[in-house]
Amino acid sequence: MKIKQLAALALLLLGTVLQAQGATSPLMEKLYNGNFPSEKEAQKLVDELYYQRAIHAYMTMQPALNVIGMRDGSEAFFGEGYNVLPIWKDRMDSRAWVPTPNADVIYAMSYLDLKKTGPLVVAAPARVIGMFTDFFQRTLTDVGPAGPDRGQGGLYLLLPPGYQGHIPNGYHTFESSTYNVFLFFRTVMAQGKEGPDPKPAVATAEKTRIYPLWAEEKNIKPMEFPNGSGKRINMQYPVDSSYWVKLKQFVDEEPLNAITPELRGVLASIGIIKNKPFKPSKRQRQMLDKAVDMAPRMILAQRFLGREDKRNLYYHDRQYERVWAAGTAEWMQESYLDLDARASFFQFAYSSAPAMVKRSIDAGAKYPVSARDNTGALLSGEHTYKLHLPAGIPAKLFWAITAYNVIDGTMPETDQLLPSRNSFEKTQKNADGSIDIYFAPKQPKEVADTNFIKTIPGRNFLAAIRLYGASTEFFDQTWKPDDVVKIN
Repeated sequence: MKIKQLAALALLLLGTVLQAQGATSPLMEKLYNGNFPSEKEAQKLVDELYYQRAIHAYMTMQPALNVIGMRDGSEAFFGEGYNVLPIWKDRMDSRAWVPTPNADVIYAMSYLDLKKTGPLVVAAPARVIGMFTDFFQRTLTDVGPAGPDRGQGGLYLLLPPGYQGHIPNGYHTFESSTYNVFLFFRTVMAQGKEGPDPKPAVATAEKTRIYPLWAEEKNIKPMEFPNGSGKRINMQYPVDSSYWVKLKQFVDEEPLNAITPELRGVLASIGIIKNKPFKPSKRQRQMLDKAVDMAPRMILAQRFLGREDKRNLYYHDRQYERVWAAGTAEWMQESYLDLDARASFFQFAYSSAPAMVKRSIDAGAKYPVSARDNTGALLSGEHTYKLHLPAGIPAKLFWAITAYNVIDGTMPETDQLLPSRNSFEKTQKNADGSIDIYFAPKQPKEVADTNFIKTIPGRNFLAAIRLYGASTEFFDQTWKPDDVVKIN
């Protein structure tokens, strides 16, 4: 080989070596040409990650904060203890700030702390419709017709997490994943001469007895049944920085197994670790404040825009939504946990039980809700609307129609404190047996009181249909409610 050719080859080899030494992978090229970012850039990115983790923590922990808000509001007003069972004896009206309360049954709700009491026995009366949930609002069991007592009443034994003691026979026994347990009972009113009569339903609820499993009779506290009706009670979850304070308290109170390691990792990334101080810096506090402000806005935006897969719609030709999006009561779709649907639900509602989701014939309950009229326009309180219910409403126990504020599920508060109509009332019917319910800021002429629900001008609202004991006509959709129609 000639000298010139050897020299050229040497230069080529040298260039290849030099080029290899300076070569960069795609990630190296993408990230700052193989160098660390500047300190300013790094801090900006870390702050953004902290903020995103706070958003995720807010949305994921919302079921717990939802019921914590209810507990704290209730106990501040009525007191605490396993023997305190508030009952809304004259129905729950718009003065109770509770997410989507049902004004057409009698509510009994309490909050049990198994860390303080150990195993608790709840003697549930016959004809109760209810549930027990842990403090992530995961149902331990339905109670009543959809539960193991089949509506006959029974003894429910609630065990704290990891209970190692003796478990006697003769109870419907369930172990909770959290020390805190939510008791939610509903009793159905009777048909009175002039409308619904709550007294028999209250008497049924007041038969409930709760006591520690191993307590002697002489040391069991007598039950207290304070009346919640007619009182201004705030049972909403926190909307400011106290959200994070309450969350930290919950993490400290509950056992490790109550929260998955992955979710604990998310919480740890914003400084919330079990039994360790929570001391966010000034910058982190600002991001936490921003997250508690923006997260509910994001959830509301999702609710407004709707789902691309349309799994939330009950019908092909109606606006009504199924808030579980055709998933389970635990928010499971076929192959994933539906985080967005769960966050949307707990922004304006509470309590999710299998009886609400399963298609049980003449049992359980169904709740088609709509925020839009037949054209797809949002329902707004300054307009007058009509909801037509065809004859033969498929509700074995009773039906009800209620208006709710779209943001938090409270009832719009007007001089009509019960913005709801139900089948116990002498509702005016059409000649064919169908029923028209009107929503408006002012009662239309020739519309009966029993067919009118008052709304607030300038405020969006939800129209909710409740069918207790839904029958086959609802499930096979041979009976469908008409869409809400704007009439002026």
